[in-house]
Amino acid sequence: MSYAEVAAQGPKQTPEEAAAPLPPQIEVDESISTSSLIDVDAPSVRTVPSDFNEQEIKTETQATRVEQEEQAAKEEAERVKAKARAEADLAKKKAKSKAKKADNWLTKQFASLSDGTTGALAAVNLLAVVGLSGWLGYRAWGLYDRKQFTWQHAGRGAGILAAVAVFESVFSGYLAKGKKAKDQ
Repeated sequence: MSYAEVAAQGPKQTPEEAAAPLPPQIEVDESISTSSLIDVDAPSVRTVPSDFNEQEIKTETQATRVEQEEQAAKEEAERVKAKARAEADLAKKKAKSKAKKADNWLTKQFASLSDGTTGALAAVNLLAVVGLSGWLGYRAWGLYDRKQFTWQHAGRGAGILAAVAVFESVFSGYLAKGKKAKDQ
């Protein structure tokens, strides 16, 4: 038999008995004595001035405390610096590892090309560079003939050629690495 069944068999509670007890009440007494309060205007009460930390050190205890705080601050700064250095080194190693993986993958892809494909790729690359340079020159000459050629146009053309040159150097480098890897 459960507790609920046993309680259900007994006599029923009246609403007064079932109600929760009233919380204790605080008695209000307006005649509280103020004689025990401290008079803050009395000369016996001491306060610390706001420039306390800037005052000169007068005791050995103060000097020791200041030295310990400075030492703790130095140690904390060194610990934070070492942690940051370790995190930076780890990030550099991860980036270097990812770059090496990408480099190896590209070299492997170029090494897998046959000699005929590599030659055709180099020829198409050369034709693309010559074609782009010729097209840029033709556009520049047309602007010059219409008296509309400015330094801004020259800068854009030089920027395009510089971007192509960077791409070409990377492309030819991987082409050479692939050929070297294939020959070995």
